[in-house]
Amino acid sequence: MNNHLFDAQVWEQAWKEDPKSYINLTRKAGVDPTRSFDSKAAAFNEEVFSEGGRQRAERIIGWMEGQGVDFNGLTVLDVGAASGGFSVPFAERGAKVTAVEPNALLADLFEGNKARVSPGKAEINLVREAFEDIDLAARGWEQAFDLVFVSMCPAVSDWAGAERVISCATQYCYISTSAGSRRHSLLNEVLPQITGETAALGEASEMAYLLNLLYLKDYAYESIVTKEMKSTEYTVEEAIDEVLQLLKHHRLADRGDTRKIVSDYLRAAYPDGKVTVQQGGRFGKVLIRLRDENMYSRTR
Repeated sequence: MNNHLFDAQVWEQAWKEDPKSYINLTRKAGVDPTRSFDSKAAAFNEEVFSEGGRQRAERIIGWMEGQGVDFNGLTVLDVGAASGGFSVPFAERGAKVTAVEPNALLADLFEGNKARVSPGKAEINLVREAFEDIDLAARGWEQAFDLVFVSMCPAVSDWAGAERVISCATQYCYISTSAGSRRHSLLNEVLPQITGETAALGEASEMAYLLNLLYLKDYAYESIVTKEMKSTEYTVEEAIDEVLQLLKHHRLADRGDTRKIVSDYLRAAYPDGKVTVQQGGRFGKVLIRLRDENMYSRTR
C-alpha cells in the first residue's frame, strides 16, 4: 500500500496545487471570486428565498439539528453568507449570527433580508470583508463562535483555509463544498460547439481532500454527500451571458468567435426564446465536532 495515502502533508500539497480545484481554475481564468456574483446577485437572492430555496436550507439545517446542533442561543459565524439564505433561519431559531460577505451587491441584499427575521430576535451583524483578509486575532474571532458555518465558499480552497475557519469555532464547524464536477446542461450543449470535443470537464476534488485531511488529522466528524439539481428558465440573452461567464472558468470565453458561436447556437436551438437549464451536481457536507466528540444520540 502506498504510504503517501496516510501522509497529511502530501494531501495538503496536492489540494493546494490541484489545477482542477475551483479556486485554481478561477485564478487561471482571471476571475475575482468576490465579484463573481455581480451579474446574478438579484436572481440568486430571489432563488435563495423562494420556496424551493428555503426548503433546501431547511434540509441542511435539519441535518445539523439531527446531529445535535441546537441553534437557540448559539453564537454562529456564517462565512460567505451571500444574501443571508442561512443567516436568516439561524437567527430565526435564536442564534446570535455574525455574517461575512465581501460581495457588495450580495451584502446590500443581505441588509434588506434582515427584515425577514422576526421581531425580538438578535440582530445579525454583517461584516463586508473577505474572510481571508480578516485578522482573526485582532478581531477577537479565534475560538469565539460556537459554530462556524461555511457553505460553498472559496474561503475553504485548501487545508490552510479549512484550518482558518475551524480555528474560530469552539463546538462545531460545518463545511460544504463540491464533491465532483458541476453539472450544467446548457454548458454541456455549448462546449462541443466551441471545442469540437465532448470530453467531460475536470473533476473538482475539494470534498475528497477535506475528508481525507480531517481523518488524518484526528478530527471527529459526520459527513454526507448528496446530489442536488435545480431547473432554471432563461431568455436567450440571459443564457448567452450565463454560458460566457461559465466559459471564463475554462479559459474559453476570450476567443474572438466565442460569443458568436454561443449566440448562433442558442438562437437556432431555442427559437421560442426560452432556455430551460438543469444545473447542480454532487455536494459534500461535513459537521466537525470540536468539543463533544463522541457519537450523538437523542435523549428521550
